[in-house]
Amino acid sequence: MSEEDGQDRAAGVTARMLSWARNSTVYRLSRRMMSERELADAIKRKAKQKFEDISEDDLQVLVTAALECGHTLGCLDDANYAEIKVRSGVRTGRSRRMLQRKLQEKGIASETAAAALQEVDDLHAALAYARRRGFGPYRRADADEKRIMKELSSFARNGFSSDIARRVVALTRDDADEMISAAPL
Repeated sequence: MSEEDGQDRAAGVTARMLSWARNSTVYRLSRRMMSERELADAIKRKAKQKFEDISEDDLQVLVTAALECGHTLGCLDDANYAEIKVRSGVRTGRSRRMLQRKLQEKGIASETAAAALQEVDDLHAALAYARRRGFGPYRRADADEKRIMKELSSFARNGFSSDIARRVVALTRDDADEMISAAPL
């Protein structure tokens, strides 16, 4: 028995608990990508349910074991997680501001988020949003002033600047399609 195992057992954490933490980590990370904080929160929440009267120190030992397991497997990398979420978000029409907030909610460090958001082009994201919602150049019918204001409001609620929103709404469909096809994936 190593000295670290002795410390874990002294803290009230059994081998069975550590095994559960590792198995739970493997299960969770095989189902979907998670940030370190998401995994830590999930392990804490489930450990409190599974092991009655578990102390905060014991919870922290289980979380540390889970995070180490995730890193060892190569499945837990916040920088990679942020890059993938940002690329996906831009393709689905999320603004830089919205993506930054989502990454912050997921527990991604601000430096890591800034690096992932560095090359985000809000214009391409706004075009994807317009295409998905049928706004601006993708509108099916002619728009009156009221409809245009609703579209501009929707862009604003989703974190796009008024300049970008007005630019997208004013584009023709051919120009918008050309700009989208020129955008990197």
